[in-house]
Amino acid sequence: MNDITVLYEDNHVIVVLKPRMIACCPDESGDENLFDMVKSYIKETYAKPGNVYLGLVHRLDRPTGGVMVFAKTSKAAARLSEQMKNGGFEKKYFAVLSGIPNRDKATLVNYLRKNSINNTVYVCTESEEGAKFASLAYEIRDKKEGLCLAEITLHTGRTHQIRVQTAAINCPVYGDMRYGGEKAVKGKLALWAYSLRFSHPVTGEALRFVIEPPKEEYPWNLFGFEKL
Repeated sequence: MNDITVLYEDNHVIVVLKPRMIACCPDESGDENLFDMVKSYIKETYAKPGNVYLGLVHRLDRPTGGVMVFAKTSKAAARLSEQMKNGGFEKKYFAVLSGIPNRDKATLVNYLRKNSINNTVYVCTESEEGAKFASLAYEIRDKKEGLCLAEITLHTGRTHQIRVQTAAINCPVYGDMRYGGEKAVKGKLALWAYSLRFSHPVTGEALRFVIEPPKEEYPWNLFGFEKL
């Protein structure tokens, strides 16, 4: 069985750490993925016969690590999905950006279009076919060596959203060879889903889970994370 880091678990939900460079769910690559790892964990831990139910509620890009929640029942999956639609999920990320934005705090609003052939997302106009509204808020927490630590709150959940929208203001995520352009720096993508807040799908209890980025690694080690 593959080891996974469980942050919280009950009969309805399981919250885990998604490692970097592991797909969050099965895809055409056939590579190892977190969804199947969690299913195997549940099946083996509780000796469950037959197929194990697991509901995929949200996604993280393969290079991105951090907090993910899965539903252990169809009722929990439906209720968590409804929270997602209604803005009941609060997803916060840390990103190390290459460059310093003009403003230390702002909301970025764009329309994004995905090219499914090359799996790349572009900023487009509202009228283009396939355009989807995208919004996020960022706040710069620290600046070092031409890089900055941005705390980002997603308002929408578009593919590659943070990477595309920060690149659009000429401050791409560190290590982003796909969207970084001339500022691209080889290295691990410095994007981390550090905080997830939602209401328990059955009890209604407010839950928040926080996990630090790999702060011993460059460029994370330039910054402090004492007040998560």
